[in-house]
Amino acid sequence: MLQPPGFSQQSLTTSLGTLTYYSADPTFWHQTLTDAPTLVFLHGFGGGSSAYEWSKVYPAFAVDYRVVAPDLLGWGRSEHLARNYQVEDYLTTIKEFLEQISTQPTTVIASSLTAAMVVRVAIAYPRLFKSLILTTPSGLSDFEKDYSRSFFAQLVSTPVLDRILYSTGLATSGGIRSFLEKRQFARSNRVSQEMVDAYLTSAQQPKAEYSALSFVRGDLCFDLAEYMPRLTTPTAIIWGKQSQFTSYEIGQRLAELNPKAIKALEILEDVGLTPQLELPAVTIGLIRKFLTML
Repeated sequence: MLQPPGFSQQSLTTSLGTLTYYSADPTFWHQTLTDAPTLVFLHGFGGGSSAYEWSKVYPAFAVDYRVVAPDLLGWGRSEHLARNYQVEDYLTTIKEFLEQISTQPTTVIASSLTAAMVVRVAIAYPRLFKSLILTTPSGLSDFEKDYSRSFFAQLVSTPVLDRILYSTGLATSGGIRSFLEKRQFARSNRVSQEMVDAYLTSAQQPKAEYSALSFVRGDLCFDLAEYMPRLTTPTAIIWGKQSQFTSYEIGQRLAELNPKAIKALEILEDVGLTPQLELPAVTIGLIRKFLTML
């Protein structure tokens, strides 16, 4: 959970808990951003996830935009609850965060399962959104493929064993590096020690296992295909072709469900689940293009 230079840590309170977020320091950037449009960057889920996921990208927008990047409930430095998290918890906190962070419709840039949740919030509360830029958006059970029935999800659903798996596998330096190199990135040589350390710090926060295990068990998964046709917010999608969790064909099928709202789908070769970490410069360029287009 490293904080880029020129950004400060702040917090706000939602009905479910306090969220930490990172925002640009105007004195550092020598800009008056009172009337600047807001960009909100939302990270995905997984062992050790946090706003760090976007930290190689969001500083590039600090001169022209009011940049905000929160740690979601149960992740990073935000409040961790001793509970099994549900989808509604995140729909609620994302909505309340956006309501408090800006009085105007906001462009939200979000990743993976969180991006899919943002689609649902945008359907329910379109007034909060100006546009969406999503990387690999997936409910992880799309087109009726139920992740929660997978062998690993069932294994992690076993009491006591779930905590053991978390502490010995998901929340260790070796476990995080292995996951990033073998599952999250297309090329292992793009994983840095800084990334491993940032994920490890988040994963070892007190009560961090509750949100992580809720995710791994499949408690937070749903079929995004059921919601995508109802989206009205202008949206662009970036998809890593080598994503192991959701194939780019899933992205194509999701985009085809709503060509009126989905203005662009960019499939990146030789990139995995998180292009914002693996190829941040390319991701920055695409976001700039989409901001203009949308």
